[in-house]
Amino acid sequence: MNIDYKDIDLFIEQNRAGIIRDIGRLVAVPSVEGEAQPDAPYGKEPKRALELGLEIAAELGLETRNFENRIGCGEIRGESEKYLATITHVDVVPAGDGWSADPYTMRERDGWIIGRGVLDDKGPSIICLYALKYLKEKNVPLRYGVRALLGSNEETHMDDVEYYLKNYPAPAFCFSPDADFPVCNGEKGIFHGELVSKCPLDTIISINGGFAVNAVPDKATAVLKCSGKLPESTESVSVSAADGKITLVAAGKSGHASLPEGTVNAIGVLINFILDNGLCSNEEAEYLSVLKKLHSSPYGKGVGADSEDGRFSPLTIVGGMIRIKDGRILQSVDSRYPTSTSGKKIAEALNNAANGAAEVIVKDDIVPFYIDPNSTEIQTCLNTYNEVTGEHAQTFTMGGGTYARHFPNAASFGPEHPDRPMPDFAGSIHGVDEAACVDWLLEALKVYIATLIRLEEVDF
Repeated sequence: MNIDYKDIDLFIEQNRAGIIRDIGRLVAVPSVEGEAQPDAPYGKEPKRALELGLEIAAELGLETRNFENRIGCGEIRGESEKYLATITHVDVVPAGDGWSADPYTMRERDGWIIGRGVLDDKGPSIICLYALKYLKEKNVPLRYGVRALLGSNEETHMDDVEYYLKNYPAPAFCFSPDADFPVCNGEKGIFHGELVSKCPLDTIISINGGFAVNAVPDKATAVLKCSGKLPESTESVSVSAADGKITLVAAGKSGHASLPEGTVNAIGVLINFILDNGLCSNEEAEYLSVLKKLHSSPYGKGVGADSEDGRFSPLTIVGGMIRIKDGRILQSVDSRYPTSTSGKKIAEALNNAANGAAEVIVKDDIVPFYIDPNSTEIQTCLNTYNEVTGEHAQTFTMGGGTYARHFPNAASFGPEHPDRPMPDFAGSIHGVDEAACVDWLLEALKVYIATLIRLEEVDF
């Protein structure tokens, strides 16, 4: 099937303002997971974002379906019962501190849009809906129907897609615009756990850091009983004292847990300061020394969990959140691991590193996902991307976890470009001042329209 790229370009230009407007509408909903309610399984805000996404889909002329307030879709029917799909999500991680403006009021600057979710994954959600709008308006012949699936629980448990696949037929093939271009054909395993202190608290009154287990935190705080000489503040840790208590505030640099290169974990900065200045009891120091091992290397060397297989990049391990619960300190653990290790081995390494000072609790363990990069559908995505961009890119694997790993035949497919330079004001996904380049999103729309047309020619 010949693709009229000039016609796609014209469509994109005519819809540019509407695309930006609709992304802003979604960003305005602070769709962080909340308390489950009978009609809102992931809380009222994810439900509100899902309903708004479906409202936008209807405005674009698409049929809409709401699958029990967990997932919804904009849809175009085809000749066959089989269907193709894109899958994005409208839930987000918490905004955190340090934004230059309100994270839920999208703003534009020098061709970029800034706001929580503009890139992960509300911008791509709108792009996919507009891709279907093109197919419908241009009456593109469809052997297979196409659904733009909108999830609402990706950032925490992906319970939404598990529910969908248990109760509804899976697509013949789907791609998830929640990663990098060109095409990701493999995702590392994901291990989530906790290191829980065994000793009772003595000197430590409170300790808090991070806003999500899958993000490197840029701030961590602790309040301690004051005894002895007050340590001096440093470039990374501010110190204040009042009423017999010391308050410490540590600063770092945030980012996604699967991409820790260049980040600075504020929890690790805080723990090192406490230990270096002898601000806690001996028993507390034993536990914090375990956490020091965890934070000493985002590649698992400190706890003896490092591993690589040549197919994926090396294992990563990050402590994203720390807090006190029921008189014990809880440190979350997020590890993305290759096929050369397993969640069981990671738990064993953590137990060895803890040496009795901490209890290791396994919360989740999802095995690695991999699809043949030479399959027809993967090559269709790759070749279309290269045709649109003029690149000669190749498939890759990654540490991030997307919806793709839950489907029988899927891949993650853009829209990010980590190789392209970003302005200083543009933050990363899960970070402060999350930003997306409008032109890159519109280029992704062109890729997705053309890819969906080409996938109609594949025999599933």
